[in-house]
Amino acid sequence: MSEQRTGRCMCGAVRFTATDVPSKGGICHCEMCRRWTGSALIGITVPTGSITWQGEAPSVIQSSDWAERGFCGKCGSGLFFRVTLQGDWFGNTELPVGVFDDPNGFEITNEIYIDHKPDSYAYAGMDGRRLLTRQECVEKFGVLDGGGPED
Repeated sequence: MSEQRTGRCMCGAVRFTATDVPSKGGICHCEMCRRWTGSALIGITVPTGSITWQGEAPSVIQSSDWAERGFCGKCGSGLFFRVTLQGDWFGNTELPVGVFDDPNGFEITNEIYIDHKPDSYAYAGMDGRRLLTRQECVEKFGVLDGGGPED
């Protein structure tokens, strides 16, 4: 099920409305996501074209050879992760759950780079959740290999 949701950065300078927001999302434990978020990226994948930005435009950094990350130029809040290389993930934007005005109602159904998850935290309700290692992600999506500090 998809719906429309709104969100913003911490200071409110950058806001968005997203349509076609699914109810299911995932977690990424790769080193880049951990450094960007300070933990893990818990995100919801939405079609890039379904996001309308209001207020200030997000600042964008090319974070690897194949992806970019958006953030607020005023408060620094992480706003999105987006694959820029053509392939399976191109055309979608990963929005962190924490930037939605109402972060409730999402179900986390998968985790990637699970073999890079620090042992200092765990998520409840892991039964039935799909868990992928870094190597499994590389094999599945191809573009995830190279361009990052772990390689």
